[in-house]
Amino acid sequence: MGALSVLPVFVSLHGRPVLLAGGSAAAAWKAEMLAAAGACVELYVPAAERDPEMQALLAELGTSETPRAGEIRHHDRAWAIDLFATRPALAILDTESEAEGQAFASAARAASVPVNVVDKPAFCDFAFGSIVNRSPVVVGISTFGAAPILGQAIRRRIETLLPPALSDWAALAAKLRTAAMEKLAPGLERRAFWERFADKAFLTRAPEAADDAEATRLIDAIASAPKAAVEGTAIGKVTLVGAGPGEAELLTLKAVRALQAADVILFDDLVSDSVLELARREAKRMLVGKRAARESCRQEDINALMIQFAKAGKSVVRLKSGDVSVFGRAGEELRELKAEGIPVAIVPGITAASALAAAFNVSLTHRDHAQELRFVTGHSKKGGLPENVDWAALAKPNATTIFYMGGRMAEKIASRLIAEGLSPAIPVGVAANLSREDETRAAGRLDDLGAIVGAIGFDRPILIGVGAVFGEAAAKAASHDGAADAAVATLRAS
Repeated sequence: MGALSVLPVFVSLHGRPVLLAGGSAAAAWKAEMLAAAGACVELYVPAAERDPEMQALLAELGTSETPRAGEIRHHDRAWAIDLFATRPALAILDTESEAEGQAFASAARAASVPVNVVDKPAFCDFAFGSIVNRSPVVVGISTFGAAPILGQAIRRRIETLLPPALSDWAALAAKLRTAAMEKLAPGLERRAFWERFADKAFLTRAPEAADDAEATRLIDAIASAPKAAVEGTAIGKVTLVGAGPGEAELLTLKAVRALQAADVILFDDLVSDSVLELARREAKRMLVGKRAARESCRQEDINALMIQFAKAGKSVVRLKSGDVSVFGRAGEELRELKAEGIPVAIVPGITAASALAAAFNVSLTHRDHAQELRFVTGHSKKGGLPENVDWAALAKPNATTIFYMGGRMAEKIASRLIAEGLSPAIPVGVAANLSREDETRAAGRLDDLGAIVGAIGFDRPILIGVGAVFGEAAAKAASHDGAADAAVATLRAS
C-alpha cells in the first residue's frame, strides 16, 4: 500500500461527551455534525460571542442541563484547561488566535484527548472532511487541509453516484446481516448473496416489504443449493456496457456502477484509459478489441470468454465504445449468452452520433433541415460499400445521415450519394477521436468528402455526418479558401 497522509477511521460518538469551544458559523457546523453523530456536545462560548447560526442551532436543538446523545449543552463562558480533566472523546476549538490554538492543543494532548483547532493543521490530531451521508453508509473525503475545495468537488461527484435510497437499503442490509452470517458459508456463498443485494441497493427507490422477503428467500436458496450450483451460472452474469465516445465524463452513472462491481472487464480497443480508470481496481481487464486493418480478437472468442467467466461465477462487463446497441455486435453476444442461460443486462452509452452533434454544436434533427435521422454502417463485411441499404433513400436532402466506420469508404460514399441524386454541395461534418483530447473535426461539401477525410487521416476512428445541419461548419470551412487541410487545422484549433 502506498503512503497515507492520514488514516481514515470512523469513530462512534454516540452518548460520549465532546468538548467544543467557539461560537462562529464554523463552530455551529461542527456542533450540528457532532450532534448528528450522537455526541453529547459541551459547548463553551460566552453568549455575546455566538454567531447567528450558532444561535439558530441552539434554538433548534435546544440545550440541556445534562445533555443526552445528540444534544448540546451551552456553557456561557470560555473554555479552560480544567475541562480536559473530564477526558472528553474529542476536543474542538474555533479561534483566530494562534496562541489560543496552541494552548488548547497542548492542554488536549497533555490529557490524551484527540484535538482539532479549526483551519490550523499544526494543532490538529484529526480533521473534518467532506461527508456524503447515506447513513448507515457514511463516506468521508479528506485532503487534510491541503485543498478543501477539491474535497468538496469530490463529494459532489460521489453524491451523484449514491442514490438517497441507499440509506434504506443499507439499513435492510444490517437487518439481514445476522441471517447471512449464520446461514451462508464464508467466501463464495456470502459474496453471491451480497453482490445480488448490492445490485438492488442502487435502485432509485427505497426497499419494500417484498424486497425484504425476497432477500430472505435468496439467503435460504443459496444456503441450500449444492456447491456446484453456487459456483455455476446461478451467480455469474454479464453486463454489456456502453463506454460512450471516449471521455470518461460522458459515462452514465449506471455504467460506472457496473464497472465498480465487475470481476472481469472485456473491453474494446477504442475504450479510453480514463474510462478504465473508473473500474474496480481488483477487476481483471482484457483487451478484446476489433479494429480495421489490425489483428483482432474473433467474435467467437469474445463470446467464449464471456461464457467461461460467467459460468465460473464472475460478474463480467463487456465494455464497448459508444452505445452497446449501435453497430456493436451486441445481437450476436446476447444470442450466445441467452443460449447458455447466462443472465445478461444492457447499460446503454452515448453513441458517437450524439458526440458528433456536440462537437459541431448542432441538432441532428433541426426541424428546418432534417425530418429524418439515420445511422448507417460505412462498410460491408467484405470491406466495400454496404449494398443492402437503400442508397436512394439515403440521398434525400431533408435528412441527416451518420456513417459509422466509414473513413476508408468516404470517397465511395460521396460518389454513391451523388449518383443517387444528392447535391454535391450538401454539407458534411467529419470527426475523428470524438470527445478525446486529440479530437479533430472538419467540414465542407459532399463532393470534397474524400479529401476532407484524407486530410484528417485514416488511422483513427472516423464518423461522417451528411446533411444541411452541418451548414454552418461547412461555411466556416469554406471561408478558409475551401482547402481541406486548412479546414481541418482551423477546426482542430477551435
